[in-house]
Amino acid sequence: MTALGITWTAEEINRVSLERSTRESKTLVTVEDAPRRDYKIDTGIAFFNHMLETIAWNACLNIDAVYENTQYRLTHVITEDIGITLGLAFAKLIEKRMEGGINSSGSGINGIDEALAIANVSFEGRAMTSLDYSKAEGASVLCVDDALSADIAEFFYGFAQGAGATVNIQVLSGRNPHHTWESVYRSFGTALKNSLSSNVWKAGTTAGVKGTLL
Repeated sequence: MTALGITWTAEEINRVSLERSTRESKTLVTVEDAPRRDYKIDTGIAFFNHMLETIAWNACLNIDAVYENTQYRLTHVITEDIGITLGLAFAKLIEKRMEGGINSSGSGINGIDEALAIANVSFEGRAMTSLDYSKAEGASVLCVDDALSADIAEFFYGFAQGAGATVNIQVLSGRNPHHTWESVYRSFGTALKNSLSSNVWKAGTTAGVKGTLL
């Protein structure tokens, strides 16, 4: 099905796949709950590729994400568009699993070396992002490997927009920028895993008491 630049190619309870096309880019994403396989991740930013792989690994999901420029190569657009498209994919998985019952909300705490972060994601039709890294100097460093820290952060704003989800992240510590951002993406992957966990008590409803995604 195609609507407003979005084409769904798979809408199953354990696998969703879509293409999102704009005048700036074409983004293809697959999220699959299946035995582990090699991921196809190619965004043109090596560190961001690594962060998406980190989400997949900690969410225990297979994730493919391929980005193609249709005009200019703008790194801010790359991370935001991937975030929007991946958010759409996860919202679809949530929708497909609601009838059987899932948490729809999840938290995760994860770290690497000196860096530690907490993340929460709640799928209930409220698009909002709160990202606090004031306690972690590593997140404020301008560049992390071949990426801008601002762009790596922008992914979460895009995800919340696409998913209609609330994303809350607290970075508790971190000096090395690579470690700091990896702790964030690890904790976010763990939060996604927990949000998709089975919860029969919530069959047919969502994380919030209103009970709908819109």
